[in-house]
Amino acid sequence: MAAVAPVVSDLVDFLNASPTAFHAVDEAKRRLKAAGFAQLSEREEWAGLEPGRKYFFTRNHSTIVAFAIGAKYVAGNGFHIIGAHTDSPCLKLKPVSKVTKGGYLEVGVQTYGGGLWYTWFDRDLTVAGRVIIREKRDGGVSYTHKLVRVQEPILRIPTLAIHLDRTISSEGLKVNNQNHLVPVLATSIKNEMQKIVGENGPKESSENKNMKHHPLLLQLIAKEANCEPDEICDFELQLCDTQPSAVAGAMKEFIFSGRLDNLCMSFCSLKALIDSTSAEHSLDNESGVRMVALFDHEEVGSDSAQGAGSPAMLDALSRITGSFNSSNSKLLEKAIQRSFLVSADMAHALHPNYMDKHEENHQPKLHGGLVIKHNANQRYATNAVTAFIFREIAERHQLPIQDFVVRNDMACGSTIGPILASGVGIRTVDIGAPQLSMHSIREMCAVDDISHSYEHFKAYFEEFTELDSKVKVDY
Repeated sequence: MAAVAPVVSDLVDFLNASPTAFHAVDEAKRRLKAAGFAQLSEREEWAGLEPGRKYFFTRNHSTIVAFAIGAKYVAGNGFHIIGAHTDSPCLKLKPVSKVTKGGYLEVGVQTYGGGLWYTWFDRDLTVAGRVIIREKRDGGVSYTHKLVRVQEPILRIPTLAIHLDRTISSEGLKVNNQNHLVPVLATSIKNEMQKIVGENGPKESSENKNMKHHPLLLQLIAKEANCEPDEICDFELQLCDTQPSAVAGAMKEFIFSGRLDNLCMSFCSLKALIDSTSAEHSLDNESGVRMVALFDHEEVGSDSAQGAGSPAMLDALSRITGSFNSSNSKLLEKAIQRSFLVSADMAHALHPNYMDKHEENHQPKLHGGLVIKHNANQRYATNAVTAFIFREIAERHQLPIQDFVVRNDMACGSTIGPILASGVGIRTVDIGAPQLSMHSIREMCAVDDISHSYEHFKAYFEEFTELDSKVKVDY
């Protein structure tokens, strides 16, 4: 049995550190800083950017953009970008989450994205996300953002016994998202008993001040945030599985994990950028800008201030170009036409129990390498030129590559690719590593495809400038 590749173990660590988009950005930020990337603020000027240096910025702490400027870069040169997303389908707490019925304390949640919600039943769940905390400092008050994650399982969405739903075997599980997706936090009787026991201890100051959420839940969150419950001003929390990601299968050939879509591509692109720019002279001959953009809200259409539908990427390209030459406003348009985007989002692998869901000539398989996604109706932004460039990089390094189109009698999903291609005007190829159980609380992919993806992305960063100089279109 082959040993697990370091890149695979590193991905598992990344997944386990990233229960939410906020945590994924925080982990990416930590890795970038360790690799010598300097943090920028979108609120400040970027006048001091230098060739050969590396930078990043965050937006809403759920989107992150990192870039390395080639030592030979001049304003108007191209950007070589990999775009992915940090969010995954999940259950998010409602603004008023306090639900009490039938002797239970429950937590109201809303569905985010197109999840396979039946997979969330009977799982050991917890909460994670960010809280806004009021702090007293130097005689005044400030408000800080903190990430929290309750480690132990505190929630569960129990299924109904088959004896009370005799049609489930013949008609399947029919989930009403409003009525059935309500996790149990505690029983009312235990909660009341705990209050009596604690009467002589600290008072639950949040009880009367915040009636939106169960005081018990606020206490658990406050403990993680190292604050008092009544210092919590607001939060964005979601449910997540407590079972860790793992290398699994009889031959240790799979990764079993939540959020592979799309933290797998986020990780591989981030690691490729870091490693392709880490050597002392790695940017000496680079005339472009290598960039990774990891966006929030892809699962719900990307229409937000931090989604791919926002001006975030165009703003970054404009500010980088302008920091090197602010006198020529046409250089940005020139740079965009010299740029290239790899839209990296996980792909649907052939399922052995549902072979008819793929057509015969387009059946991406696990271990088969990255999948180039095609759609004549522009649900994917790939064309012959962009597919060739990405495929040529694979052939140069003997990396496997696959193709996918959806069946003509099935609807096709989409990605950030068409959004950025149309919004920015950048050449784009849509690709992704193959996986099974997409949008389940527990997904799976192949360890070989992690190595293939990382190597392919790293080669793209290192070789695109030279390869693109040989591609002649629009001459």
